Amino acid sequence: MARALSLGIVLFATWMLLSGEFSIDHGLVLGLGIASVIFVVLIAVRMDVVDHEGAPIHLKLRFLGYWLWLLAEIVKASIDVTKRIWSPSLPISPTMYILKASQPGELGQVIYANSITLTPGTVTIRLDGGDILVHAIAREVGEDLAGGEMDRRVTRLEASGIKMPEGAK
Repeated sequence: MARALSLGIVLFATWMLLSGEFSIDHGLVLGLGIASVIFVVLIAVRMDVVDHEGAPIHLKLRFLGYWLWLLAEIVKASIDVTKRIWSPSLPISPTMYILKASQPGELGQVIYANSITLTPGTVTIRLDGGDILVHAIAREVGEDLAGGEMDRRVTRLEASGIKMPEGAK
């Protein structure tokens, strides 16, 4: 129930931000937004997709801290990629790396792989078991990623509150 409620809150907040309707004066539009959120949550509950991965409320505030760190990394990587494009002296030497994800659960591995892809200059090509195949714009970028800071942060994030359901591997 708590996961369905948190999903509804996130969906409604997203709807509010995207619609731009913050006034109660637009009662019909607001009502339709609430009805659509309730409808989607009911469908999600009926499909049994509101689980620890679909609505990860167990990550709580630590997830916000991780997102702030990741946003800073995205900005730094964006500046690096821009410099590499504008400056012919900086190398662009595409390389592939296989990284080992230290996260025990699939959710942590997916968060790690998606975080790599969100960072400019790197793309996750394949996630197979605990192995992540990554394409990097330059050797230095891949070596920085192989240093493991992002992996450690995602592992800490996952360990902060993920409780596997009984019977899960």
